Amino acid sequence: MIETPKNLTRNILLGLLFGFLVASFFYYSSFISEDLKSFVAQYIFNLGGDIFLNLLKLLVVPLVFFSLVSGISSLSDTSTLGPISLKTIGLYLLTTAIAVSTALLVGAIFQPGAGYAAAMPTSIESLPGGQSLYDTIVGIFPKNIFQAFVENQMLAIVFFSILFGIALNKTNHLTGNLSSAFEKLNTVFMQLVIMIMSFAPIGVFCLIGRFVITDGLDIFQDVFIYVALLISLLIFHALFTYSLFLKYLAKINPIAFFKKMKEPILFAFSTSSSAATIPVTLKTVSQDLGVDKNVASFVVPVGATINMDGTAIMQGLATVFIAQISGIDLTLFQYIQIVLLAVATSIGTAAVPSAGIITLVIILQQFNLPLEAIGIILAVDRVLDMIRTAVNISGDATVACIVARSENKLDEKAILQN
Repeated sequence: MIETPKNLTRNILLGLLFGFLVASFFYYSSFISEDLKSFVAQYIFNLGGDIFLNLLKLLVVPLVFFSLVSGISSLSDTSTLGPISLKTIGLYLLTTAIAVSTALLVGAIFQPGAGYAAAMPTSIESLPGGQSLYDTIVGIFPKNIFQAFVENQMLAIVFFSILFGIALNKTNHLTGNLSSAFEKLNTVFMQLVIMIMSFAPIGVFCLIGRFVITDGLDIFQDVFIYVALLISLLIFHALFTYSLFLKYLAKINPIAFFKKMKEPILFAFSTSSSAATIPVTLKTVSQDLGVDKNVASFVVPVGATINMDGTAIMQGLATVFIAQISGIDLTLFQYIQIVLLAVATSIGTAAVPSAGIITLVIILQQFNLPLEAIGIILAVDRVLDMIRTAVNISGDATVACIVARSENKLDEKAILQN
């Protein structure tokens, strides 16, 4: 088993703390020149953060491809893929529906937009368009796999990897056990993940620092109730909803689960990208949580694409918030429509920072809510997106454990180890 660098979690937390403190010092110190602040922001925080993100994203496609191919090609019975796929997608859609329903209920009860007068306009034309459900389904079946690799089209890559793995499985006796080569390549890329993780404290220092040195913390005071409610909902969904699923469906102690998930959660928080966190999540799920690599290599990449529980919570609460500040009362039927629309759009949401804002535009347009009010959400979205991503990858790991349990492919001894 490939070992993780010692004290990595502690060092990542220290990186977060020092990044916050150093960037706050530069942002709030009046005696430091703007030129120096700009230089530090650009050539220390931005540069370091981008390099770290690029290193993580560098491994996403090859790791997913080799992990899936090696796992499927080694299956004794490839017919098990069908049930695994149905369980995975069904569970992801179920948790997303629960997430957005909870957000709508809390928004209706606590009225975060009541009495809110100010509005922050934004240019909606500057936002990219969302991807329709039709385009998402068509995109699963790529016409050019090399283009899919280059553009990180994760569903297309997963589909091709499954096909390739099945074909390799059926022809392994004709190719001189070629599948063993893919298993070795998968091991090499897992080692690359560990090597890059060694630099995580520095990367996290830069990522949190570039947010604070640019925006500070003052943006939260104007929409405090919305921000507080959203953070509370995200924490509740992660600690309560996922814990129930883990306890009763995966038969796993939630406390042990979240202890094992510390590193992926910190990575997701700092990168705001489920896709960039795939390598770390895959390693933790397969090695530390005991999920069979064949299950993990399918469930985690699919989850990074369609499991957007944190985003669904934001969309639900933000829609209610914007409706309330606009003086518009939503009906029960409209609440149901929001749930269905949030679940549907989560499938097409890219696993990149702030992609949920794009699908929020789709929901607001559906109910004729003022798009200009989305500027309020954008003003505080960056740090909230970090928390949402941490929730999303926790959901990925939860579903992986449940599916593995249902297929009798969960090693209970792994999660009990320190």
